[in-house]
Amino acid sequence: MATKKPKSSAKSTVKTAAKTTKPKTTAAKTEEKPVSEAPKTVVKETDEKKSCLTGFFSKKYAENESILTIFKNHKFYGALLGEVIGTALIAMLFFSLLFVGVANIATFIFGVVAVVIAVYAFSGACLNPIVVIGMMASRRMSVIRGVMYIIAEIVGAWLGWLILNSFHLAGGETASEIQALTSVGEGQFWIFAMIELFGAVVIAFMFARALKYKRSVFTFGATVAGGLVLAFFLGYIVSGAFFGLQNNFAFNPAIALMSQIFPTAGENFGEIMGGVCQALTIYVLFPAIGGVCGFYLSDFVGKLSSEE
Repeated sequence: MATKKPKSSAKSTVKTAAKTTKPKTTAAKTEEKPVSEAPKTVVKETDEKKSCLTGFFSKKYAENESILTIFKNHKFYGALLGEVIGTALIAMLFFSLLFVGVANIATFIFGVVAVVIAVYAFSGACLNPIVVIGMMASRRMSVIRGVMYIIAEIVGAWLGWLILNSFHLAGGETASEIQALTSVGEGQFWIFAMIELFGAVVIAFMFARALKYKRSVFTFGATVAGGLVLAFFLGYIVSGAFFGLQNNFAFNPAIALMSQIFPTAGENFGEIMGGVCQALTIYVLFPAIGGVCGFYLSDFVGKLSSEE
């Protein structure tokens, strides 16, 4: 019986050793908790410190769209045809507006809304090189698509002018003359250029805002038409009330090519080229700058307001 006593003492020593080791594991667990929570707070802080302009210049169109792939899609040709037809109708509306004046601006509004809604499903209803240049600059459209859209719009504007001029020639002596843009007088270069620039900014800004409502085609068309009419109305008031000018703006380089740039005449070649370069600067360069400014202005305000 004396030999069994050491066994019980050995068991008691094992139990006491196990009891002493348990607090070590709990202590280790309590020490690991703050270490695992630290990275989570760091991630949240870095997310909050991100700039509101993150992704401002990011690509907003399909990444696989390039000159090698775009012509393989039959929808692209439908979009080009839509731009031709829509711009032709807008050009005829524009020349008609020169005939009837701003008094019938309501008819022009309904006409623009109808054209935009009809063409939107084909190409997005850009119908203006100002808009296309702004979309390319803000990376909403690829360069190859934008260049082809501009060519289609120039063809459409020429087609609209050709149709209207054909009716004019068929009318003979009783037909009224098709109105052209007023020629730039001496010292009036910056007046014409600034009006075109300001109108282009308004049109591009309103089109960029309309893209936020593209799920509702009627709202999109009304916003685009409202921006176009607003630009025309402001241009008419500034030109007529402050400078006594009429028919001195187009806010569409494709239409201006038909009504101001191509029909330029002069006594010699140098005078003709000087007039063409002046018209290109006023009716193409400045509206293009305004289109870029209008889109970036919309994007900048949207980023500051955290608009998704």
